[in-house]
Amino acid sequence: MSALFFDSSSLVKRYAGEVGTNWVFSLVRPSAKNRLYLARITGVEVFAALTKRRRVGSLTQAATNKAISRFEREFSNRYVLVDVSPLIIRKAMDLAKSHTLRGYDAVQLASALQANADRISVGGSALTFISADKHLNIAAATEGLTVDNPNNYL
Repeated sequence: MSALFFDSSSLVKRYAGEVGTNWVFSLVRPSAKNRLYLARITGVEVFAALTKRRRVGSLTQAATNKAISRFEREFSNRYVLVDVSPLIIRKAMDLAKSHTLRGYDAVQLASALQANADRISVGGSALTFISADKHLNIAAATEGLTVDNPNNYL
């Protein structure tokens, strides 16, 4: 069993088909028995990504509705949600400045770092940061996280 932190760019692949979808699905399916972490803000980002795909025509209305319904069912039940605390906001501000990250990317990384620190403090294994954003992955690796990119998998 592995501990995995998904940002929205990687998790959306679970709900809408694209490069890396099969790999992400293999990690999140219950039989894989992985511990799956998300920043609570990922809910907003996944909804936004799915509805944008509907708006631009890459998902039908039916497919969008199905993906959103599936995500809503799984959001609080399948994932360990990391709340965005004042400490995480402060860390995200520092990360945005030091790595020139976008706002929510900095919050994603700060949340992953906090989840990783929490796991290690109780004797757990380090988590792997999963993101399809190359710049964010570089920042995560620089901060000491193990990183993987679903876009590397067909």
